[in-house]
Formats: sequence, structure tokens, C-alpha cells
Amino acid sequence: MYKVAIIEDDAPTSRQLCAWALSAAPGIVVEPWFARDDAEAAIAREDYDLVVLDIELGRDRHAGVAIINSINKTGRGTPVLVVSAMPAAIYRGIMKALDAWDYLQKTTFEEADFIDTFLEMLRAARNRRRIAEAAAEKTASDDDELSIDPLHQGAPFWRGKRVNVPLTAQRILAVLHERQGEVVSYDTLFAAVKSGRNRENIRKHISTLREAFRELDPDFDAIENIPMRGFRWNGRKHSG
Repeated sequence: MYKVAIIEDDAPTSRQLCAWALSAAPGIVVEPWFARDDAEAAIAREDYDLVVLDIELGRDRHAGVAIINSINKTGRGTPVLVVSAMPAAIYRGIMKALDAWDYLQKTTFEEADFIDTFLEMLRAARNRRRIAEAAAEKTASDDDELSIDPLHQGAPFWRGKRVNVPLTAQRILAVLHERQGEVVSYDTLFAAVKSGRNRENIRKHISTLREAFRELDPDFDAIENIPMRGFRWNGRKHSG
């Protein structure tokens, strides 16, 4: 059963979006939210397969941006579709920088546009589920105990358990894992971040990764620091 959040303060628009979502994928669960606080509480509590949201909620002109940041902090890789009256020419780039899936400007799209985008996102959600289920079946005896979504849109799993890290840290982990056993330079890792392209920022993301892994596995030591050069993923070094 797939669960979708529709975050929209205008009741008629909310009802329309909910109806379109249900017509696109009968049988899914759609939960409407109308205020930022309620939406953020739900996002912290529920693992939504996808989220549709407006940027402005009541008098809070940037509520949607805050909610997207909250979603990103969960590390779940939940796809977000922004539906807003704000000019697409201005906000589409901003939403892309926040890793939103797509941006639809109100009054400029039809039901078919929404449904096509929604179904594409749902297919991505299904792929993430399959990856998560496969990761959950992995055992400690596997050669590689880390499982990463090859599209880099889902949280990684360590020994079948979800590693909750922000999207930028996920990207850095993906680069390290792709080149496991090799020293990955700072310059290479800079390509995985959108801002703060300096060594100190990379080290902070590495620290975030280590802390997240050690919450699941106190003995985790698979990310090696190579002084003056960069970092290396060496999963086999971890003895368990």
C-alpha cells in the first residue's frame, strides 16, 4: 500500500489534487495536510512514498521550502512534487536545487500533466521499495554489507538497516562506494556537493556519515581517512 501526502492550504485545491492522485493510482492512501507544523510532524512520523506540496501555506510564504528540507533530513529520498502559483521561471531552479522531483505552476497545467508526473514518481517509489526489500534480505555474511539505490534517490542500507543521512551525504557515500578500495580525492568529492565545495565541508559530511552508521553499528570503520588526499570506502576492513 503506497502512502502519499498532499500538503496544500487551499481546501478546494487540496481536494482536487487528492482526487487526481487517487484516479491515477486507485488503492493508494492519500493524506491531506494544510499547515506546515502538521505536515512536518507527519513527515517525521510517516515514511511517505511521495509528497505533493505548495510553497506557500497560509501566511508562511516559504513553508514548502522548510518542509522539503525536513524531508531531505530524513534521508529517505522521498520524491517531492511542488505545485505552486509562484512563477515557474523563478522557482523551478530553486526547487531543483532542493532536490524536488518537479515543479508545476498552478493554472498552467492540466490534469493529464499532473497524472503523468505523479505516475512517474510512483514508479520511482516502487523501485525504491524493491531496493529496500532486497537490502533487508541481505545478511552479515554478504561480501558487500552496504546497499545503495543505483539512482541515488533512496536511503542506503547497512546490513539491512536504513542509514538515515541527508542527500548530500548520500551522494558522497555513493561516490566512495562506487570506487571502493580506491582513494577518492577531495576534488572528486566536490562534484557530489552543490555548495560548500571545500575540504572542511567534505569532512563534516564524512563525520555525518560515520555517526549515522555507528548508530546502527558501533564498530563501523569502513570509511578511511587518507591524510592530505581524501577518503576510501573499505567495507572488507570492517570485521563485524
